[in-house]
Amino acid sequence: MSKYQFQESDIYLPGTEIPFNRLGLEDADLLGAVEESLLQQAYQAFIVELSAEICFDEAYYRSLHQRTLATLYDWAGLYRSVDMAKGGSLFCRAAYLEQESGRIFRQLEAENFLKEAQDWPTLRFAERLAYYQGELIALHPFLELNGRVTRLFIDLIAIFNGYGPIDYSHALGDGEPNAYIRASIACVQRADIDSLQQIILDGLCRVDDMS
Repeated sequence: MSKYQFQESDIYLPGTEIPFNRLGLEDADLLGAVEESLLQQAYQAFIVELSAEICFDEAYYRSLHQRTLATLYDWAGLYRSVDMAKGGSLFCRAAYLEQESGRIFRQLEAENFLKEAQDWPTLRFAERLAYYQGELIALHPFLELNGRVTRLFIDLIAIFNGYGPIDYSHALGDGEPNAYIRASIACVQRADIDSLQQIILDGLCRVDDMS
């Protein structure tokens, strides 16, 4: 786990990078394993629930975080009320979170939540997924697990449209920071989604092509 820098807040156990949690866990590796297990369970549950009635709106996005992590964190599904930075990246200021989140999801709604993308060229779909993923990375509305829940959200849109979950393995590893982290930093610091778009394009595969 990599510790965030907060203004006027600290969610971590004193002297550690371990968030206070409902299970009272004080071992980072164990807590990480629990988080990963909850995320895997969430993938299974949310994929089963996908239907034509699903609306990939702000409430749904927040529900992914809340339902995935409610057994572990008191703040699951809640937007942070403090400013947050990581490394040299300052995420959306807390005072503007609701405004910016509303803007992002109104734009997504105007594109019918990308629910018609099964008829698009894969390149166009990758560009729009990268745009919204980049916007949510820069928003970083939750205290922890923003990246993984945002990837879950984007994966669910991909799966809805007949693709498998996006394969990021080619962008992980091989240096520090890895390609995915570098692409995420570019989204936050320069609003540059080109690298993220290429990572998504490389990781997208239609289910029909996987058989």
